[in-house]
Amino acid sequence: MQTRKKYIFLTFLASWLLLFFFGGDQLRRFAFLSGRKAEARRNWPRWTDRTLLKRFADPEELQRDGDPSLLSPRERRAAWLSIYGNSRCRMETCFDFSRCERHGFKVFTYPQERGQPVSETYGKILSSIERSRYHTPNPEEACLFILSIDTLDRDHLSAQYVRNVDEKIRSFPLWNGGRNHLIFNLYSGTWPSYTGELGFDTGQAMLAKASFDTQSFRPGFDVSIPLFSKEHPQRGGDRGWLYQGSVPPKKKYLLVFKGKRYLTGIGSGTRNALHHIHNGKDIISLTTCKHGKDWEKHKDTRCDKDNVDYERFDYRELLHNSTFCIVPRGRRLGSFRFLEALQAACIPVLLSDGWELPFAEAIDWGKAAVVGSERLLLQIPSAVRCIHPERVLAFQQQTQFLWDAYFSSVDKIVHTTLEIIKDRLSPHRSRSRFLWNALPGGLLVLPDFSTHLGDFPFYYLQHGYSPSKKFTAFIRAVSQAGSLSQPILRLIQAVSASQYCAQIVVLWSCEKPPPPSGKWPQSAVPLTIIQGRRKLSDRFFPFEAIQTDAVLSLDEDTSLSTSEVDFAFSVWRSFPERIVGFPTQSHFWDAEQGRWGYTSKWTNELSIVLTAAAFYHRYYHSLFTEYLPAGLRELVDGLAACEDILMNVLVAAVTKLPPIKVTQRKQHKEGMAQQAECRDGAAGTPPAGQRSPSAPLSAPAGLQGTAGSRRLSQRQDCLDQLALWFGYMPLVSSQLRLDPVLFKDQVSILRKKYPSLEK
Repeated sequence: MQTRKKYIFLTFLASWLLLFFFGGDQLRRFAFLSGRKAEARRNWPRWTDRTLLKRFADPEELQRDGDPSLLSPRERRAAWLSIYGNSRCRMETCFDFSRCERHGFKVFTYPQERGQPVSETYGKILSSIERSRYHTPNPEEACLFILSIDTLDRDHLSAQYVRNVDEKIRSFPLWNGGRNHLIFNLYSGTWPSYTGELGFDTGQAMLAKASFDTQSFRPGFDVSIPLFSKEHPQRGGDRGWLYQGSVPPKKKYLLVFKGKRYLTGIGSGTRNALHHIHNGKDIISLTTCKHGKDWEKHKDTRCDKDNVDYERFDYRELLHNSTFCIVPRGRRLGSFRFLEALQAACIPVLLSDGWELPFAEAIDWGKAAVVGSERLLLQIPSAVRCIHPERVLAFQQQTQFLWDAYFSSVDKIVHTTLEIIKDRLSPHRSRSRFLWNALPGGLLVLPDFSTHLGDFPFYYLQHGYSPSKKFTAFIRAVSQAGSLSQPILRLIQAVSASQYCAQIVVLWSCEKPPPPSGKWPQSAVPLTIIQGRRKLSDRFFPFEAIQTDAVLSLDEDTSLSTSEVDFAFSVWRSFPERIVGFPTQSHFWDAEQGRWGYTSKWTNELSIVLTAAAFYHRYYHSLFTEYLPAGLRELVDGLAACEDILMNVLVAAVTKLPPIKVTQRKQHKEGMAQQAECRDGAAGTPPAGQRSPSAPLSAPAGLQGTAGSRRLSQRQDCLDQLALWFGYMPLVSSQLRLDPVLFKDQVSILRKKYPSLEK
């Protein structure tokens, strides 16, 4: 008996020691953390603690989020898994990269089926893709596929809900379980839970979806897009309300909201509490119960007063006159007012917990929006008051940049979506986050050209880079084979004498071979001859022979002196993002004919610098050839003298700035049409003599006949079609001309750097 007690005691002691050594540390840590948590709970003030915070609302109002019958987070997650399965797709697991290796990033849209109409908004999306440079009509070349079935509205209570989508997509031979497919969606789920359900199995397809929940969003695979209305413009779009470079006036209101107040259901909790921050002075928060068929059945004691106050203010006037705009969630996470606030330069204050912000993979929303929490609504006024005025201005400017670069039209929303996906295919050549969030924006910066900031004309001042100190003279020649005109001989000699000229490249745009090397003039710089394809758009092709940042574009009959070239190049180095040149023209709106007009007369304004004699950055060759869709280049090749207008329109669309005119000699005379033009040249190729840089004066009598009228008419048609294609007129007018210091001053000619310009 004694021995048994002894063994029991030893067993108990050994068990206690084992528990102490192997489990005691965990027990101590658990006790410590429990104490810390309990202390944290005791120290954290509750909203209902009257001794710490004044209670503005009932506890139930602040903590509920709709009816008790709504799905819990676990149930919502289960519903999502029932739609998408257990797949956690990534590009590496659910995307076939081999389809993109041979033909690059090409997008195929399924042909429209008979009897299957699409909504106006989905039609805009398909049109944006089909008009873009990504589109291919051949599915064998495609890297990405877009369904012709309208999947934008997946609320089965909607009239635009398409039924039996599962059966339809399974019958497509290209579906392949959804691999390499992109599905667009704006509205998902339905009353009362709005779970994000699409109503069909998306398989391994990527989703470009509005109101994306961070729990269901697959990073690096899906794309979150903004919610936009059916009135959103196809292309172009209205500009932001804050002009570039301007300082907005001090706004009347600090923080505003005007919108619906949901009495029941999901999203009602946040909007029901918005009235607590309204002070009637610099914070205006207005809600109305008047929406839905049976709102009177659910109205509360506040509804009548709220409805009266709601009608006292105009919504657009509030947007114009407020610094911050509250953007709460609606039934879904996203809302239309997000884009409305961006356009109005009203800094969005987001109250939508769990919302994956649009294009957050590329856009740094911390520079343009205030991301709040629905549970901390009462702290929003004090939080925005603490933001420094300089920071507020930076926020406002960034909202305007983001609106114009990515959200002002359906084209830009769709193209941004596609470019984000394209960047995933080649991460080593993708755009950096800086390029997406700085002017001119990610869509206008081609990573295939370069990934180094110093190779683009937009970032010199910001990062201390400078363009190269030499230029390439690029001459388009159309002289008859076997002979060279005197103007081109003089031009080569004048340009090669410039201290800044690195090389001369001649684009031979005639089917017949160029003259032998012995007949070309001797020059101090290398001379390269390139055989062109006899197309006007060839002059802006990114030839590998062009190695310098600066390109001096010339026609063979251009007459320039070395001093003119040197001065123009020195001006361009100060404005490397613009076109700098000599002959200028201008555009105007012809109200009588309801179209854009074009004039070459001397006026006090200019908006076009002809590329018959102009400097610009070589990056614009890549942008012209690779960024613009093929339809625009075909337009250029079919109309005489349209290519220089398109280049000016492109540069103006990128920079939002006008070109720069520099001083030219006054003895320039209008050149006559050369008879040595290639007889079998491309259609639309203008006579070289009609492209003299002295063109600002009206044409001489010999050119004022049918040919001159036809040329002017083609230029006006070109201008109109470009404005239609871009959705607006990008050209910017200017009254600026740059002359050398001491130009025409009454001082000794020996003190002037460019004396020959005054001869």
